[in-house]
Amino acid sequence: MSERAGTQAVPRMPPIWGKRIPGRNKHFTGRENLLEELRASLESTTTAAVVPLPQALQGLGGVGKTQLAIEYAWRYRGFYDLVWWVPADQPMLVPSTLAALTNDLKLPSASSAGIEEAAAAVRDALQRGDPIDRWLLIFDNADEPEEIKDFIPQGGPGHVLITSRNSRWSGVADTVPVDVFSTSESVAFLRKRLQRDVAQKEAERLAGELGDLPLALEQAAALQAMTGMTTDEYIELLSQQTRALLGASKSTEYPHTMTAAWQLSVLEIENRMREAAEVLRCLAFFGPDPIPRDVFRRGNKSGAERMGPILANPLTLNKAIAELNRFALVKVEQEAGTVQVHRLVQALLRDSLKKEERDQIRHEVHLLLASGAPTDPENTADWEGFANLLPHVRPSGVVQCPDEDVQRFGIDIVRYLYRVANYNSAKSFGEEFLQHWTEAGGPSSGNVLRLRRHLGNVLWQTGAYTESYTLNEKTLDLMREKFGPEDEETLWMARTYAANLRAQGNFHEAFEQDKASLEAHERAFGPFAPPTLRAINNLALDHALLAQYDTALELQRLAFVEQSSARQGVSKWDVQLAWNGLARVVRLSGDHASACDVGEEAYAHGIRELQIEHALTLMTARDLSIAKRRHGDLEEALDLIQETHARLTKLYGPDNPETMAATVALSNTLRQAGMPEEAMVRAREALPRYKHTFGEDHPFTYGCMINIALLYRLRGDAQRAKEMDEEARAGLLDKVGRDHIYSFSSTINLASDLGALGDVHGACELGAQVLDQIRNFYGPQNLLSLAASVNLSIDMRAVGEAEKGNALYESTMAQYEQLLPPSHPERMVAAKGERFNWDFDPFSL
Repeated sequence: MSERAGTQAVPRMPPIWGKRIPGRNKHFTGRENLLEELRASLESTTTAAVVPLPQALQGLGGVGKTQLAIEYAWRYRGFYDLVWWVPADQPMLVPSTLAALTNDLKLPSASSAGIEEAAAAVRDALQRGDPIDRWLLIFDNADEPEEIKDFIPQGGPGHVLITSRNSRWSGVADTVPVDVFSTSESVAFLRKRLQRDVAQKEAERLAGELGDLPLALEQAAALQAMTGMTTDEYIELLSQQTRALLGASKSTEYPHTMTAAWQLSVLEIENRMREAAEVLRCLAFFGPDPIPRDVFRRGNKSGAERMGPILANPLTLNKAIAELNRFALVKVEQEAGTVQVHRLVQALLRDSLKKEERDQIRHEVHLLLASGAPTDPENTADWEGFANLLPHVRPSGVVQCPDEDVQRFGIDIVRYLYRVANYNSAKSFGEEFLQHWTEAGGPSSGNVLRLRRHLGNVLWQTGAYTESYTLNEKTLDLMREKFGPEDEETLWMARTYAANLRAQGNFHEAFEQDKASLEAHERAFGPFAPPTLRAINNLALDHALLAQYDTALELQRLAFVEQSSARQGVSKWDVQLAWNGLARVVRLSGDHASACDVGEEAYAHGIRELQIEHALTLMTARDLSIAKRRHGDLEEALDLIQETHARLTKLYGPDNPETMAATVALSNTLRQAGMPEEAMVRAREALPRYKHTFGEDHPFTYGCMINIALLYRLRGDAQRAKEMDEEARAGLLDKVGRDHIYSFSSTINLASDLGALGDVHGACELGAQVLDQIRNFYGPQNLLSLAASVNLSIDMRAVGEAEKGNALYESTMAQYEQLLPPSHPERMVAAKGERFNWDFDPFSL
């Protein structure tokens, strides 16, 4: 749309108009020069190809900064394709507000990318002007610049407005001072608001008494309009109230005239409708953001004594809010279903109450929030309800409430933030709640233990495995003592703790933990209940990590069949995990063709139900690329893993465990595709990250060493390869034991290192030893057994045992012909008489 759009009588609405943008103030008056200067400043930076700085509207509370921003948005909306309102008084909530733009900007959703990453992607897209180049962001009530500046677009074709009482924004924005009204603006406002031709001297006198403060003028005019009070009467009452305040030496950061004007309005409300005054006092203890009116509709059974009679009668509540709206003490947005009180009025209301009353009303707000909240943070349909309540959690002081139901609400807030992938906020709230609740109720109170479990999950998702393990280990002990070993909370915690053990590399301990957990689940819930199926899925993973693929496959089939056909209690996440787990175990069992087929279906399900960049979908894509690589579809495997790796790096960064696993898979695929140097770059990227995240002695760390050693041998440095394989093999034998695929792989590769160094007798001896071990564990027709047989036949010929070597090779080829088609890559390697190299790919734990 061209600049001419602004000349339209009714500018068109932008295609993207934020739900949080307040309605236009029909009483807005004056500020014409300020609006024109603001518009000219924004346009000049854009048209002159200068990097546009944000414009910060700065001034005292009640001066009308927010109203000015609202008017700008409405007046100039025709020039923009996107207008978005960002409440910034709680900086930790800014990312989620920005992340809500991902769908409009065709970016990965917050549920797949994480809140912080999604917000950063939105910022970057706006800076680029892709796909929208005419946009307006308004950050309202931003306090400290350092807390949100990283989320403000730096440059780009759009505009940024900031409202703040803090003058320090001058360092990062063009500051636009917003002062009180001029006398002429005050007079014009009073005439417009009172809808009568107020005499000039009368209006000037009233404006002078109120210091031309817009908020005070609004409330004075509303009071006069509602009561018919004359200006002289109002000024006399105002004088009496101000003298009373001065006489009491009341400490306040606000003008005494503002306090007095507010008190006059409240006194009149008290006289006209006591219930309205009670509602106003209640609203003062919410946050300054819009308050969903559903909170009051649902709160009639909250146990709030003061508000109880009002909430029991919806007509009384509606009349009270309407009365407050008429006196300009609240702002009602009918379409949004919200009511809002200016932060200045809230502060004045709270200051006017005695401590006992403040504590009582604040607790009633806690009860209302808890009773008005949705019931299930896991349900995507409930997420908007939680998002609307989130801005009121900290301002209302929920953290200090000892009520169990209110604390359950706090836990649900952490769960909601975890589910929408806002891990930083979930961690912040969780740690804050945990500290206060532990101090108040002790470390073993029920809600403290429940909170600890969810905080442990949050820490796990951020990659803080050690912190998660330490917290969860203690929590499980406390839960067993408090709730009993087969309580639902304890059993859930047991499953989480097993995941901690896997992350520590203690696969056998995790198996024992999950085995006992499954038996307890079956006793508590039955064999096919949703919690039991999750336990079965976990145990299948344990068997796979222990290289017990037959049992893993049996359990994984059961989990997938039951979860994918369940009608309730099983989420899309559960199904995706089980489906991909099935594809992975089929691959590990050696049926690469079927693994590709199952993996393709699982990947399609993830794209369809969870979106292409959801973490579980990307995990499935990585496993599918490995199946394709093993099956010989190198071109498709490389395309898929390159795309998946790029998405994971963009969404989570290179240090995320899923990105790290994709880096390993990419390296292995590059090696098989004939690009060993590129493969080495990726392999060297992965190893230090595994050491840092999982530890020096984790099986996955040793697996990464196996991959690098293989690449060293292929580039001709067999001595370096031997040293790394010896270190990896020793570590694996100690950590997972002799009978494990990781130990077998390191031994097979070490034998090849010895052969490359000319120690053919050592290679032959080690190869024969590991072949016996593999056959005893897997059987003679396992693909690893066949690969070890081919390698041993080569070494046997090298030591002069040609007849035995040829016989072993011929019998092995006969088995390949029975098991695999001629085009299978492993049969083709064997047919050429080439040595097998075995690599490592990590699991998602």
